[in-house]
Amino acid sequence: MSFPFNVYLAALAGSFLVSWLALPAWRTFCRRTGLVDDPGHRKIHDQPIPLAGGFAVLTGMVVPLLLGAAVVYGNPARLPQSQPLLEHGFEVRKFELAAIILGAFVIVLTGLLDDKYELRPAFKFGGQLLAAALVVSANVRITLFVHSTIFSYAISLLWILTVINAFNFMDNMNGLCAGLGAISAWFFGMFAASDGQYLVALLALLSCGSLLGFLPYNFPKASAFLGDTGSHLTGYLLAVMAILPHFSTAQHPRHWAVLVPLVILAVPLGDLAWVVLLRWRLGKPFYQGDNNHLSHRLVKRGFSRRDAVLLIWLLAALSGGVGVALTLRLFQ
Repeated sequence: MSFPFNVYLAALAGSFLVSWLALPAWRTFCRRTGLVDDPGHRKIHDQPIPLAGGFAVLTGMVVPLLLGAAVVYGNPARLPQSQPLLEHGFEVRKFELAAIILGAFVIVLTGLLDDKYELRPAFKFGGQLLAAALVVSANVRITLFVHSTIFSYAISLLWILTVINAFNFMDNMNGLCAGLGAISAWFFGMFAASDGQYLVALLALLSCGSLLGFLPYNFPKASAFLGDTGSHLTGYLLAVMAILPHFSTAQHPRHWAVLVPLVILAVPLGDLAWVVLLRWRLGKPFYQGDNNHLSHRLVKRGFSRRDAVLLIWLLAALSGGVGVALTLRLFQ
C-alpha cells in the first residue's frame, strides 16, 4: 500500500497555515509580557521586536499533529487509504513521538527563560541536555555503524546539542535560521518520503511548514524574531529529523549514509565549527557572540544582509540536494 501524496501536502500546508495564523497572537502575547528584543549593541533594529517565532513554530508543529492523530483514531473514514499505515506508525513510534514533543516543550522553555532572563551558559546547556536526554531515552538515537550502546547514547546526545547550538549561532540575520531550518527539514522529508518512511516524512514536513509559516514575519523585514526560544527549537527539530530516518537498512544498505545528515546540515555545522575554532584561537569563550559568522563575512565583502541570507539559503539547498542524491542514487 503506497502512502498518498495528499497527506504529505496536508501536513506541509496545515503546519504552514497554523504557524502563520498563530504568529500575530503570539506576537501580542510577547509584547504584553515584555518578551521582546530591545535595540542595542550589534543590533540593527531601532524598536523592540517580539520574540514570538518559537511559539508559532511549536504551535504549527503540535496542532496539526494532534489533529492528524484525532482524525486517524476518531474518524478513519476520512483517510481510508493511509489510515492503517498511520495507525501502525503512531502505535509503533508513540513513545518516540511523545518524547520528541515533550523535548520540544523543554527546549522552548529553556529558550524562553534565556530570552527573558539571559541564563548563564551552564543553565542553558542544562536545559538543552535535558531535552536531548528525553529524546535519547525514548530510543531516538544514532545506531548506524555503532555497536556500543553507551557510545550510541553519548554520540546521540552530543549530536543533538551540537545541532541545537549550530542553529542558535545562525540566528544572526533576518530569516537566516528559519530559512535554513525549513530547507534542511524539506530535504529530510524528501528522503524519508522517497524511502517509504511516511511518519518521519510527515514530522519533517510539519517542521518545514511551521518554519515557512513564520518566515514572512521575519524576512526580509522582521516584525517578529525567533529568539533563543525559536532558534533552540529549530536546531532541536533538525537534530531529531537527522536521527529518525533509517538511512541504511538490511534491505537498502547505504554504507556512507552516515554522511547524509552532515551534508544536509553542512552550512550551519560548518559555520559552528568555524566560529568555535576562531574563538578558541582568540582565547574567547565559544559561546560569546561576535561578527565572524558566514553571514557577517559576506556582508563585509559587500553583500546586503538580504542577499547574504539568500546566498546562504542557496548553499544550504545545494548541500541538501547533494545529501539526498547521495543516499537515494549512489549508495543503494
